[in-house]
Amino acid sequence: MNGPDRLPLRSVLLAGLLACPAAGDAAGDPNRPLLASLVAGQAAGEGCLPADLGLGKAAWRQLLDRYFPGCGIAGHERRIDAIPEWNDLRKLLLDHRARRSPAELMAAHIVATACAGRDHLWQDLGLASREELSRLMWVNFPGLARANTGDMKWKKFLYRRLCANEGIYVCPAPSCGVCKDYAKCFGPEN
Repeated sequence: MNGPDRLPLRSVLLAGLLACPAAGDAAGDPNRPLLASLVAGQAAGEGCLPADLGLGKAAWRQLLDRYFPGCGIAGHERRIDAIPEWNDLRKLLLDHRARRSPAELMAAHIVATACAGRDHLWQDLGLASREELSRLMWVNFPGLARANTGDMKWKKFLYRRLCANEGIYVCPAPSCGVCKDYAKCFGPEN
């Protein structure tokens, strides 16, 4: 969780990452501050992601070298359980990617990995807020962001889309507005 004791550390780590000058198109990539927040959150002990954000050592090194060159940051070592739907989640995200940045591939991998966590997706990612996750979705997966018309919680939304793609409808009511679980899907996440 994002407790008050972690906020100063997260802020310092985030500022340090963004102070590392990126070159070329990485400098202006709208993913750069979002990636910095993911890395800072993980390094501050937030979320559920492993130290390499689930990317693997080579892709992790590539992310740091491209977006935060020269920045020596190490994350918290932890293991995350594999989930059987990981490939399907990643494919769903990639099918809706913006196709503007190579970081979209990393973002799809990271988001799919964080879906194995037990909190809200923004918390499992180690982001500072749900708004940051919404920005990540709009930048990288605008088709999915547009489809989330009711501002459904992101993890629920992704799983619901997966189920709908398979023809599985788990909602106990014909409309979300009349469902007894409405507050669980659409309520605040703080």
